[in-house]
This record gives sequence, C-alpha cells and structure tokens, in this order.
Amino acid sequence: MWKVGLIGTGFWSDKHLGAWARLPDVQVTALCNRSVEKMNDKGEAYGIPPEARYTSMDELLARADIDIVDIVTGPETHLEFVRKAAAAGKHILCQKPFARSVAEAEEMVQLAKQHGVRLMVTENWRWLQPFQLMKEQLDRGAIGAVRVVRYTHTDYYTPRMAPGVRLPQPFFTEMPRLLFYEMGVHWFDAWRFLFGTPNRLFAETATVSPYIVGEDSGIVVLGHEGFYGFMDMSWATRQKLDRPLGAGVGPVHLEQLVIDGDEGTMKLYTDGRLTLISRDGQEERLVGETELDHEESHYRLQSHFIHCLNGGEAFQTSGEDNITTLRMALGVYESAEQHKAIAII
Repeated sequence: MWKVGLIGTGFWSDKHLGAWARLPDVQVTALCNRSVEKMNDKGEAYGIPPEARYTSMDELLARADIDIVDIVTGPETHLEFVRKAAAAGKHILCQKPFARSVAEAEEMVQLAKQHGVRLMVTENWRWLQPFQLMKEQLDRGAIGAVRVVRYTHTDYYTPRMAPGVRLPQPFFTEMPRLLFYEMGVHWFDAWRFLFGTPNRLFAETATVSPYIVGEDSGIVVLGHEGFYGFMDMSWATRQKLDRPLGAGVGPVHLEQLVIDGDEGTMKLYTDGRLTLISRDGQEERLVGETELDHEESHYRLQSHFIHCLNGGEAFQTSGEDNITTLRMALGVYESAEQHKAIAII
C-alpha cells in the first residue's frame, strides 16, 4: 500500500484526490494546506480525518505515515517542498510548472538523486484522450512522415477577468508570465510526446486583456529536422467559440491540431473528433471522438506514476525530462523579448 500526503488543497487538487481514490493499493493518508477551511473541505470530501490534516509541511513530514508527497502548489514553493520531501526519503509527484528557472529544476533533480527518491512532474496534457489517440495513430504510421504541424488553442477568457469577477484561479491576473508558462509547459510536453523535441523555436507574444499582467496570446514556430510546426495560442480570442460562454467566468479551452504527413493528414477538431484524410484528399475518415478529459488524464498519469514506482521503469515526465519542456516554455519569453530563435537541442 502506497500512502500519499498531498500538499495544496486548492482548485486543482480534486483532480489528484479523485484519481488517488480510484487506484488500488494507494491511499491518501494526510493533507497539508495553509488554509484550514479549504483543507477541511477536501478532508471531509475524501475521508481524511482531522488528525491527518496539517498546516505546515514540516509537521506533515514529521507526523504523517506517508511514502509519497504529491505537491499541488505553485512553482514558487516547489524547490523548498522538494528539498524537504527528498530529505525525508519520500517519492515526489510535483505539479507543473516544475520550476521558476532551469537552475531550480536542475537543483530539484539533483536533490532527488542525492536522497535516492523518485521525482515526476504532473504533466497531464499528454494523458488527455485526444493526445493518446493521436500518438497511437502516429506510432502506427497512419500519415507517414510528419511534414507540418499546426496546433491551435483558443479561449475567450482573460478579457472577462474584470476586477471583482469571481475566478477559479484569480492569481492568473497577476502572473508576469502567464500563457506560455502556465499552459505552455502542457503544450510543449504534449508536442514532445507526439513529435519529439524541436531543435529551435521562435516566438511572438502579446497582452490583449487590460485585466492581466502577463501575455495572453502568442505564436511559436518550432523547427525540427525534416519538418516544422507552429502553435497559435490565445486566451483572448473569439476565433473558435462554438458555445455560449454563460454568466460565470472560467476556462473554455478549444483545441485544434492538424498534422500533415507525406501519406495523409490527421485532424483534431475543437469538438474532439479525430479524423484521417487520405493522401489524395478524397476521403476523410473518423478515427474517434475524444474530449479533454482532465479527470481521466489524472487517473492515467497517477496510474503511470505508481506503475513505475512498483516496477522501477522510467517516468515519462521525470524531473530530468521536464527540464527540456521548461527550457522551451522559458525560451518563448527569451525569443519574444530578443526577437531571435532559441536553440533547444
């Protein structure tokens, strides 16, 4: 039985707690959070008793019976929490973005190695249903060699973040690096999962909403050997709205991905349909209907984490691997500021 101590009982913790509750031979035995009210709500919902709820990580590590620390807090806390968890001999699942800098990420990887514990980053995008199905199709050669990739993510989100509006993650408005730091690590990890790591990237970004500090729109061109692709990403566009937004303000993420190969084209539509278009362009065939199934993606991700702990296999998104993903996300800002291409490998 693997015993988990989860630190950070905010907005996204339900995804983690729900997945842990479904896994055999895993039990969340302790919670930790600065806000007692939020922690008690989660404790009651998931059956963690009051005596197993802590307001400091030091207390959690000193008193709780745990093997794993699941860190579901912001990146500004990760180095401190990883340092303490590793020193206590606990395996670590750490929320993305992994770190504020490559240097911090490298230090966390070294800490895990030094103390002989396993460290994986919680990158769930590659575990979403459409990306899993696209990976299956690419691996079986459904479109031949990749030639061009066009990846679009749209939302009309940040222009609705007016002062006083209730937001699920209000700290977004104050982040100096927003879209390609908060979400870019997801997209770059999924890109690497499907296509491998690019050699270089070039980026342009913009801040459209008056209610935020960081960027909410941008284009990134990614160069590989033998093909190229681009990401056209925005939280401030009405481009692909296909439903009423409603009265509340929250994310309505719509994703489209078109992959041209020398034997055909694969298309992910914003409604989740995945199709294959024949080489001659005469036929479009439905491969499957998918959705951005975040709860299930966490179940797949956390199942993978436990499977690798049990069997000793490498994590798909180990701390060491995620350094490259982080370098890509931070490279967007360097490229946009300096107006130059950034080498990745």
